[in-house]
Amino acid sequence: KAQPEDLKDENSIRDFVSSLPNEIKGTFGGNSSCVSMEVNGEHLIFDAGSGIRMLGQSLMGTEFGRGQGTANLFFSHTHWDHILGIPFFVPFYIKGNQFTVNSPLPDIRERLEGQQKSEYFPIPFSIYASDIDFEVLENKAERKIGDLTVTWKSMYHPGQCYAYRVDCGGKSVVYATDAEYKKLGSGDLKPAVEFFKDADLLIFDSMYTFSEGLEKEDWGHSSTFIGVDLAVEANVKQIAFFHHEPTYSDFKLADIFKQTEKYLKLVAPKQELKMLLSYEGLTIDLLQ
Repeated sequence: KAQPEDLKDENSIRDFVSSLPNEIKGTFGGNSSCVSMEVNGEHLIFDAGSGIRMLGQSLMGTEFGRGQGTANLFFSHTHWDHILGIPFFVPFYIKGNQFTVNSPLPDIRERLEGQQKSEYFPIPFSIYASDIDFEVLENKAERKIGDLTVTWKSMYHPGQCYAYRVDCGGKSVVYATDAEYKKLGSGDLKPAVEFFKDADLLIFDSMYTFSEGLEKEDWGHSSTFIGVDLAVEANVKQIAFFHHEPTYSDFKLADIFKQTEKYLKLVAPKQELKMLLSYEGLTIDLLQ
């Protein structure tokens, strides 16, 4: 609760509001998946859910607004919640911007163009004024972008999905959305653990509670508890839970996170694993 000293002037009020947990002062947000990464002058964007509209607006104040931007987009898969934001990404409409769309899916171009056929959307994919190239990652082991090395791994999800790992200068980030991890404790999880190994940041799909995940087997999503198990096994330094279930309230998300903190203390009390409950606009600086 606010104390008198918290309300004495605008700065005090601002500091008090900033100190409140996210579920009280605001919201975790409801846009679907889009993660932006900037490192060594390279700009990477993972998936183009509805969140890419907000990203596009923020980029308009940079070189992308002047038609001088360059970025690589990586798609985990093409379910609607991961591609529906594309037509609302303003930098695509700016002449001079250069984009490369990367995916192991051999027909990625046809898939993205397909959602903008006249039956579904009034503006065709061909209308974009920026330069958009496609890089099919099928049958390749890695993708080099400047000083970055990007690798990928097929995950268990209906229709197939890929996780991505970015390594650069001794730092690593894994983007692992829309994946279900079955047969915990068995050798089946070894490939995922190896892919996550020693990551500085693991961005992890934790859509359901552990119990609801059991009820929705084969839906292709996971939970915070399983994320903890995998992160501990892989010696991950930091895990950011995202891809929240849209029917969960902010208070339920916060409660799940509190239970997850207790779970970590129970199963790995000595593990130095930092956990974050992602929200729209969250920025993580791995150099700090």
